[in-house]
Amino acid sequence: MEIQFPSQLKKFRIALGMSQEDLAEKLYISRQAVSRWESGDATPDMTNLIKLAEILDCSLDTLVLGIEPQKDNIDDKIDHSEFVFDPRNGEYTRRRRGNMNFWEFAASYWWLIFPIGGFLFGLIIEIIKALK
Repeated sequence: MEIQFPSQLKKFRIALGMSQEDLAEKLYISRQAVSRWESGDATPDMTNLIKLAEILDCSLDTLVLGIEPQKDNIDDKIDHSEFVFDPRNGEYTRRRRGNMNFWEFAASYWWLIFPIGGFLFGLIIEIIKALK
């Protein structure tokens, strides 16, 4: 991947109608520093790079590498543990939680073993004492 920071910086700055002086004022640096960045003679530090991305309203990947963000894919935003695709309707529906088998129950409520086990252990001890 080739770094395209100087050209991207100039492109975004001009698109927002900002001069080098305007951008420098927002970053509290000199106009010459912005000029050196755009000519490729210097690069900003990480703090200024992050501020630049915020001011120019773009991602760091776009600013530094020239990578355009991909379109949002709905599958990336779906929680597949909660929703399942229903091909009959062509949409995502919430998974049913009513039909839980033993292993799903055990995985979800394993912690119940301790209080129930403690209660049963105490009950068995009392029964044994009563039978003596």
